[in-house]
Amino acid sequence: MKGSAENPLHLKSLNHISLVCRSVEESINFYQKTLGFVPIRRPGSFDFNGAWLLGYGFGIHLLQSEDPDNLPKKWKINPKDNHISFQCENMGCVENKLKEMEMDYERAIVEEGGICVEQLFFHDPDGFMIEICNCDNLPVVPLAGEMARSCSRVDMQLLQHQIQQVIQQ
Repeated sequence: MKGSAENPLHLKSLNHISLVCRSVEESINFYQKTLGFVPIRRPGSFDFNGAWLLGYGFGIHLLQSEDPDNLPKKWKINPKDNHISFQCENMGCVENKLKEMEMDYERAIVEEGGICVEQLFFHDPDGFMIEICNCDNLPVVPLAGEMARSCSRVDMQLLQHQIQQVIQQ
């Protein structure tokens, strides 16, 4: 999309998130076995320990902490804390898998206009919050327009264009 007031930096998509880890190996194991990310090659010019993983259209870059013993760990699961969210196909399967893996998690339900969205929150090995939801049930309704779509069907370029047209009117 060309630069505009709504996209001044000409952004196209989310590329990756970076997470500082106590143990890159433990985090690779978690993101690979729990969430299905795949390790990929990272540039050999890096002179620090880390790993790159790819899945669902974006990457996770794991960075080894220089002082892992002093890396703060969050124990309390708080849905209002920083987190990354993934949509899933079947919340029951996700919950059963988390139970099978003996992972602590919190369950929440969001209700809007008779539509319910289920959420499950849990931590990665370093305390970073992960959310799994069926957010696709909740329509995305732009504040500047009336068109509603589900999360997976939102065309961000079209949405930004529509918002721009409403603003210009």
